[in-house]
Amino acid sequence: MTQLMPPLDDLLVTDEEASNLTYFAFAKSHQAEPALAPTKASVGEMPEVLAGRYRIERLLGAGGMGAVYRARDLLSEQFGDPDPYIALKILSEEFAESPDASALLYSEFALTRRLRHDNVLRLHSFEVDTDCQRAFITMELMRGLTLDKLLCERPLGLPWKELRDIALPLLDALAFAHARGVLHGDMKPSNVMLSEEGVRLFDFGLGQAEEGILPGLPHLSRNRFNAWTPGYAAPELLEGQPLSASADVYGVACVLYELAGGKHPFRRLPSTEARDGHLERELHAPRNLPKHCWPALRTALAFDAADRTITAAQLRDAMGATSSLLQRLRLRA
Repeated sequence: MTQLMPPLDDLLVTDEEASNLTYFAFAKSHQAEPALAPTKASVGEMPEVLAGRYRIERLLGAGGMGAVYRARDLLSEQFGDPDPYIALKILSEEFAESPDASALLYSEFALTRRLRHDNVLRLHSFEVDTDCQRAFITMELMRGLTLDKLLCERPLGLPWKELRDIALPLLDALAFAHARGVLHGDMKPSNVMLSEEGVRLFDFGLGQAEEGILPGLPHLSRNRFNAWTPGYAAPELLEGQPLSASADVYGVACVLYELAGGKHPFRRLPSTEARDGHLERELHAPRNLPKHCWPALRTALAFDAADRTITAAQLRDAMGATSSLLQRLRLRA
């Protein structure tokens, strides 16, 4: 009789392997030696073609935890796709050696995939190249300008019409994410792009799902990576408190303030240092922001989370309202 199942001994793994989320991503069939979690010795150099399908062309950008490449999808190209180009994100070698590296990358994929919104980067797939033992994400290739580069070109900030055309879709995307129980975790100019298709919010690598959302997804702590961007991370994050929607609001408020006046509200200092230096006393409405928008933005910039009593949706409504509308609402009250 043909044996349909492998011997029981072949299915057992050590306690260490059972608790290692990465082991299962790289485990091969039962006939082969089990693939251990990537280590400095076992993680291979990235090949020119990943998973036999994606030819790496050039580096698009690199951050503290990973790198994004422009790649060509050879399978799509073979079937005549006129635009077979994608972006491909892979963790840096330093983080690829971490036991839960692939789980961390999959978490970003699962969170972003949950957000089907015109202003959120579209992801395609999560894949593993078993030869070099590296996990990666494929996503749409954006063509445009990130806001940090835009700010370099516009040192005095953007006029209100241009600012509004960026602020509203960006806040729409963030409010949608929060409504779906997804926290971004790294709101800053370099994680927002003005693409040919419009505004795109991307890089949920430090993001998390709120309690009860995606319950099967491992809740991995990002604190050990020390990856928060100090000038845009709310003080409570830098002091070890958990990520919250309010912390995202603080980060996006810093971005909007910078777009409106060309300068960061707190000189890009770590928020804890800015708070301890009482820099909020120096805050004033940036030159290109209408006066009726300032109270909402000022609230979003509060150092104390208890004083940051505004949501992304409310900030979006305030930025989208006109002074005449606000006046009519006040008269009705």
